Amino acid sequence: MVVLLLAGCSGTKVTTKASSHLGKYQVQKIAIIPFETMTTPQVVESSWPSFPVPSGARRSDMSVAVSPTTDQYARRTHLVPPAAGEKITELMWAKLKTRAGLQVLSPKEAAVVAREPVGGAAPGTVPAHKIAQRLAADAALSGKVLVYQERVGSRLGADPPAVVGFEVKLVAPDGVVLWEGNYYEKQRPMTEDFVGFIQRYGMFVTAEELAAYGAAELANAFPFGGATE
Repeated sequence: MVVLLLAGCSGTKVTTKASSHLGKYQVQKIAIIPFETMTTPQVVESSWPSFPVPSGARRSDMSVAVSPTTDQYARRTHLVPPAAGEKITELMWAKLKTRAGLQVLSPKEAAVVAREPVGGAAPGTVPAHKIAQRLAADAALSGKVLVYQERVGSRLGADPPAVVGFEVKLVAPDGVVLWEGNYYEKQRPMTEDFVGFIQRYGMFVTAEELAAYGAAELANAFPFGGATE
């Protein structure tokens, strides 16, 4: 059983879901596994909550993911840059490290374990909970970057604007999924998203700036550790 929560301060840009068993776990040390990037074309010309993708394209396996739509709504597709996973991993690591009472291991430590055969798993396919076990962590955080498109233009005007979407999943050493989070935002003009545009100081921001915002919001919603004043 899971509990779905919407981050009110962020509207529908951030969605989180926590296990009903969350309170049974004490998580003080977590491992961050380098995030994956989707390798199939993603459509970015839709509004939340859908990620339309071509038929047969690989989709996220995280249950908090928004539902894909059918081909009839698909338009322009975009490939996620390979470096986006590493960039967002570093952003999440930087944000989570600031939470009081939470020890966050470097993604490099998890990467080393992920490259080793563990419990019969081939290198690169080691499950998150096995990585948590090997690093003596209370949980492991993995993620996927679904959309990462840079703006075309400047801070004064962009067409298209930046679009970023990624998901995170926290798994205990016993394999229980404790918490999941999703962030998706396509920056829109003031007439369509007044609050969001004001948050960006009335400018069109870069994809990295959107990603940093999403990482901060998900870190604030993280169910363990405390916010640092």
